[in-house]
Amino acid sequence: MPHILPAIRSTFGLSAGACAALAAVLAAVGCSMVSNSQNAEGVRMFDQAYYQGAMQKFMQAIQSDPNNPDAYYNLARTYHQLAKLHSQPADYQQAESYYHQCLDRDPNRTDCYRALAVMLNEQGRSTDAYRLLEGWVARNPSAADPKIELARLYDEAGNQDAAKHQLIDAVTADPTNARALAALGKLREDSGETAQALANYQRSLQLNPNQPQLASRVVTLSTPQVPLVTPPGGTRVVTSPATPLR
Repeated sequence: MPHILPAIRSTFGLSAGACAALAAVLAAVGCSMVSNSQNAEGVRMFDQAYYQGAMQKFMQAIQSDPNNPDAYYNLARTYHQLAKLHSQPADYQQAESYYHQCLDRDPNRTDCYRALAVMLNEQGRSTDAYRLLEGWVARNPSAADPKIELARLYDEAGNQDAAKHQLIDAVTADPTNARALAALGKLREDSGETAQALANYQRSLQLNPNQPQLASRVVTLSTPQVPLVTPPGGTRVVTSPATPLR
């Protein structure tokens, strides 16, 4: 009897189901690449303040890949920018919708939570901003980033004690988080806790040396200050000459 290849086998030895799955994967990869390219073009237009063109590109990116969180985030940013420029409530509504759609696809995206909280504050909806970040913290009790962003919101509102509490919790949750350590150091420096601030800065730099401004603060805090002596007459005398004597 002649040997006949089963109909469900392709010439590469894959079943019809496997071929279909492979084709679906390749199609998804192709859509993702197209979406990423369109998104990148939109970012370039946004940076050039060509907001209408950027919006079109981000929408195209979403059409190419409906699960691309970057495109939703950038479309939200564009509507947010237009809302700030023109004070149109509809733009704020669109921005809020797209920020949430970004979070639906990337539930722990820090920059999206930050941007949405800022926008809510801009609209006088501080209660909603706190509720947004507090919910993120509650859903991720062992993560540092939600606590850092909530601390940032408290700090910007002038509540440094609450901000410090959140940052201490963030460092406790993740002792190797350079960002949390740097932020905690800044609060401590501002409140006069210089030694603790310096320790936080130094630890942050060990974890992430690429922080030039932080490195500068470490040098400043580590350098002994030369005291100025003021005699009874009121004339200030420097304890060492500023320039060599000739």
